[in-house]
Amino acid sequence: MKKFVIMSILSVVLGFLSCDAQSKGYKSVDAKSFAKIIKDTAVVRLDVRTPEEYAEGHIEKAINIDVMNNNFETTAMSILPQNKTIALYCRSGNRSKKAAGILAEKGYKVVELNSGYKGWKAFKEQR
Repeated sequence: MKKFVIMSILSVVLGFLSCDAQSKGYKSVDAKSFAKIIKDTAVVRLDVRTPEEYAEGHIEKAINIDVMNNNFETTAMSILPQNKTIALYCRSGNRSKKAAGILAEKGYKVVELNSGYKGWKAFKEQR
């Protein structure tokens, strides 16, 4: 009986954890995984920082749509193809989570660079 109760509690806890991971609707990855994902030319690269930050440096072939702009959602939906994976990033990984959530909610398949452009640059410097 004791074993059954413990297994039941464990099952419920694990169920909640898996639901939470799925509820955000996007995948958050490190720079090494992000690099592998964007090697696929069908993947759309999206920089969600300000135009000024983008101008200072960005991942090659990335489109820039500022997530803090009031029309981010409208602009993104008019530019980004719904049938392709969107690989996005910001400076440090905070704004990109917001953008990833918005796009995932609209049905996009989204991969987010959890360490942002700062992490990307550090990763590239190590290589």
